[in-house]
Amino acid sequence: MASSCSLLLLLLVVVVTAAATAAAASGRRNVVTQVKGFEGRLPFHLETGYVEVDEHAGVELFYYFIQSERRPSDDPLILWITGGPGCSALSGLLFEIGPLKFDVAGYEEGFPRLVYFQDSWTKVSNVIFLDAPVGTGFSYAREEQGYNVSLTQTGRQLVVFLTKWVDDHPELASNPLYIGGDSYSGYTVPVAALEIAKDEEAKKKLNLKGYLVGNAATDIKYDSGGKVPFMHGMGLISDEMYEAARSSCRGDYVSTPTNAECASALQAINSATFAINPVHILEPICGFALQQHPRRGRAMTMAEMPRLRLPVECRDNGYRLSYLWADDPEVRATLGIHNGSIGAWSRCTALPSFRHDVESAIPYHVDLTQRGYRALVYNGDHDMDMTFVGTQAWIRTLAYKVVSPWRPWYSNRQVAGFTTVYDHNLTFATVKGGGHTAPEYRPKECLDMLDRWTSPAGQL
Repeated sequence: MASSCSLLLLLLVVVVTAAATAAAASGRRNVVTQVKGFEGRLPFHLETGYVEVDEHAGVELFYYFIQSERRPSDDPLILWITGGPGCSALSGLLFEIGPLKFDVAGYEEGFPRLVYFQDSWTKVSNVIFLDAPVGTGFSYAREEQGYNVSLTQTGRQLVVFLTKWVDDHPELASNPLYIGGDSYSGYTVPVAALEIAKDEEAKKKLNLKGYLVGNAATDIKYDSGGKVPFMHGMGLISDEMYEAARSSCRGDYVSTPTNAECASALQAINSATFAINPVHILEPICGFALQQHPRRGRAMTMAEMPRLRLPVECRDNGYRLSYLWADDPEVRATLGIHNGSIGAWSRCTALPSFRHDVESAIPYHVDLTQRGYRALVYNGDHDMDMTFVGTQAWIRTLAYKVVSPWRPWYSNRQVAGFTTVYDHNLTFATVKGGGHTAPEYRPKECLDMLDRWTSPAGQL
């Protein structure tokens, strides 16, 4: 009898422990089925939560996880870092590669309406949208020194994040893992990927296959140096203006001019192009949609929000709506945002304590590709901020052999851009008509690009 009681007690302990474990996991996995602004249930699996990556300073990185709408158990797992540094993962979710968009065209006033977006990368992949570095979006630190991080420290924190996240999501541990991002994350992505590649314990847990960067900052010599030839090729400056700059600056458009002729030539180019929208040369300049510092700022109320009087084609309208949505108390409660963690949310914010301690990402690309990791580097071809000209220039410095020469790639039976494949599994692609960043302007084409590149064939 005593033995039976002991057995029953043991079983009870096991059941209670299992229930507690499940409850704890459920607490970490805040599954969101409905959000304010969207009518009905979300037609995809959304989960939000925090992962602590620095116990001493209490650094908590916030994420949105959206399960693949195709085959989540087989499809790739992508960790996506929006650029900046300091641009929120929510920006990547709502404006670039996620399945929700604001109904900007139908907005007049009041709370913004969200609609389902068909051409999301979550159609073919599991995506973790992460607020990083700390201080970005809803990520925060309990101690002030937690915000004092560098790019390389952020890379190590992303490894901690991924290993903990995969431990909590063992069903996705074997999925092919890719690190992705755009703009400034052209630095963050290869830095984080190489941290994984060099960490033997992380490599045992994470099935890293490669990385992808779009409209990527890489090295100021090429990022800024590509702008003058880009402007010439796009017909924004004349042959005479280009030749004057090329000859007097000797191809160096980044350093402080060493002679009066170079300074005069660059000033003439600036005067001719200052009113061009740098993130897409064909679109209007509509001003900036910015918010105060998220930890100290105050959220804007709908009463204070001016009516949107800009043309529909001004993308800043959508950015402005994001402030109303993310600062709404009901939305924050639904997302599981920790009370008192930040003040006003910001789509992109300055990170005053963040340190950029990597001069060039090129050595990281070399190390990763020569270790056998796959790389996709792509540019919207109408982006003057991070030009395809500059990207091609730094790729040439690798001196990699061309495996498949320049050719068009297609989406919906139309030319969607051009691509070159190099040895060491490096693919370069342009996205025709894309800006900064490419998926925001050409979502269908970029979805096709991702699906083909991550497929077993691996070709665009």
